[in-house]
Amino acid sequence: MFNDIGPLELVTLVVLAVLVFGPEKLPKVIQDVTRTIRKIREFSESAKADIREELGPEFKDFEFEDLNPKTFIRKQLDNDELGLKEIRNGFDLKKEMAEVTDAVHGRESETSSSSSSSSSGSSSSSPSAGSTGGTVDMTKKREKPAPDERPPFDADAT
Repeated sequence: MFNDIGPLELVTLVVLAVLVFGPEKLPKVIQDVTRTIRKIREFSESAKADIREELGPEFKDFEFEDLNPKTFIRKQLDNDELGLKEIRNGFDLKKEMAEVTDAVHGRESETSSSSSSSSSGSSSSSPSAGSTGGTVDMTKKREKPAPDERPPFDADAT
């Protein structure tokens, strides 16, 4: 219940409780708080039992923790009736991102270098291949037009 409270925070709470309630009243306040928490837990368990009873036998395996979206999704992914594990295992995001990064920087990745080396004989004879091997140089800066020169007009774009 208090997994996110550290030791320094706990000491601070105890010191504040002693200052606010005083050392004489503090044991009674602690008893009242624990009694209230116990009654809330009993009420919660009673409400859960009533809901399970009202739902009937077809919901006997219903767990209230499944109402948490994270728990529900985790349980459905573990069920794997749709074959989601195959899809998840077949898709390597790091590999895909490395290939995209290599393509952007103009480097050949391991998988594309083997496929391009087998087809390099047919593509090297084509005149459109160019000296860069079909990659676009993204580092080249665009030349600024002269101040009196108008930008190019594209009739199809308007």
